[in-house]
Amino acid sequence: MKTLIDLLTIPRFTNLTLLTNSADAAVDIESVEITETPDIAHYIPEKTFILTTAMSYKDNQQELLTLIDSLKEKQAAGLGIKVGRFIEAIDPDVVTYANKKKLPIVQIPSTIPLGSLLHQLLNLLRYTKTEQLSYALDIQKEFSDMLVNDVSYERFIDSFGELVNAPVILLDPCKKILAYSKHFSKITASANYYINQLLQRSFSWFQKKEHSLLIKDTNNKKLQVAYYPVESNSYFPHYLMILNPEQIPYPVSDFAIDQAKLVLSFMLYKNQKIQESLDHLKTDFLTRMIEYQQSSSPKERDWLDLGINYGLVKARHYRIIYIAIHNYESKKIRYQEEESQIAFQWLQESLTPQIKDMSLFKIKNTNHFALLIQHKLDNVEDILLKNMNELKATIGIQLVFGIGNVYDNIQQVAKSFIEAEHAYNGLLTTSLTLEKPIAYYQPRGMRNLFEKMNMTDIHYFCESTLKELAYPSEDAFIELRKTLKYYLDCQCEITQTAKALFVHRNTIKYRIERCSQLLGKDIHDSVTSLDIRLALELSEETLEQ
Repeated sequence: MKTLIDLLTIPRFTNLTLLTNSADAAVDIESVEITETPDIAHYIPEKTFILTTAMSYKDNQQELLTLIDSLKEKQAAGLGIKVGRFIEAIDPDVVTYANKKKLPIVQIPSTIPLGSLLHQLLNLLRYTKTEQLSYALDIQKEFSDMLVNDVSYERFIDSFGELVNAPVILLDPCKKILAYSKHFSKITASANYYINQLLQRSFSWFQKKEHSLLIKDTNNKKLQVAYYPVESNSYFPHYLMILNPEQIPYPVSDFAIDQAKLVLSFMLYKNQKIQESLDHLKTDFLTRMIEYQQSSSPKERDWLDLGINYGLVKARHYRIIYIAIHNYESKKIRYQEEESQIAFQWLQESLTPQIKDMSLFKIKNTNHFALLIQHKLDNVEDILLKNMNELKATIGIQLVFGIGNVYDNIQQVAKSFIEAEHAYNGLLTTSLTLEKPIAYYQPRGMRNLFEKMNMTDIHYFCESTLKELAYPSEDAFIELRKTLKYYLDCQCEITQTAKALFVHRNTIKYRIERCSQLLGKDIHDSVTSLDIRLALELSEETLEQ
């Protein structure tokens, strides 16, 4: 490795003048930087030789003493100052102070462009790049072996932290910590301490480029943090955070960090695809259950056993909440898919500890979700709003909710699902202010059938209105349905109905009373009577098909 005094003895650099003691110039140089920034010490690694025109100090060279202090603290290799442009000569007091601090000061004549000097110095140091590349290839092999052996995020991040000899944190797109190195067990502050500082900053987390910024450690001293986007998705990357990146030891190069990002991308992508496969199975189960329960004459099935792997449990309360992302403007399909995946992951992790026996499903052929709640929950609205606001504040995704009614049987989950979906659709037709983007299902009767005339709506309306009389298979219910239809056709006249059916009028009275009990409604109410008539006609057409 070259030292500063070695470089100054090379003929091409004989016009550079060492102003301080030569003994202090016997320091190793690993890098050279050009800067005019007074706080450059926060952003450089150790053993860096700084080149400057001292533009910031042209009116007061005494401020160079502060720069000397900061460079010495960072163990810089020295400071090269070009004269003749902004300052005519270096103040002797500055040289004296640098001697006292044992920081080499080199005077650069005005005839030498700093850019050319930087290029020449780096060329002499470039022989070390071969060693760095060789080292990085060894790192690549080590990382690839980890990938093949399917190591966890925690183990990979810990190994990488040991390699760079710096604290390392892996964040997901929602800024939650996935893993961190063991360095945090040796320092007073946790990984969350540093991430919370970053979250409080007005800092754009959606930059696609690597970046660094300053925060404070537990001693209130400035600390540099570098972050590197790890792109397993196109729009919502993960983040590799490195504390004190300027202290990463030789010969770890940027290429080695790039290899870590590449391996992490593969790991994240692979795990994402595995999770998507599991989510698809869960989605298919929900679809089958909803479609089966909405068939014309479904038989009870043991959905609890069939859905045990998807979080279904025996309970007295079943309710579906329909969840979707509200889009203020048209977005690309790929963006919507990734946005949906991030929101689903957030809800899964956030709601699980807050709601007992919940199960979250993706809805087939959409970017929407169905949340199945399987116990009594009085503060469901508060929980939804809290998580919605946190997600919006963290990553800018706005959710809306449609809430179905509560049922006491797993066989009726489909009803709650349809109600929740209707509530969500109704929310979209209103002037959505998003201050409280939650809608509860409100029965809308026969009018809704004419807005959206499909078989699912027809079946639901008929079954909700007629109960067991909608699609009867038992003789008793078939006879009651027939009597009810004739009774309404005869304008609720018992005698005319009895004549039409050739039965005694007391039989008609008993059957009509029985119908009222089954339906739980007053058949003679004008609105109810109209709904029943329409439901009888629609279900009759379905039965004939």
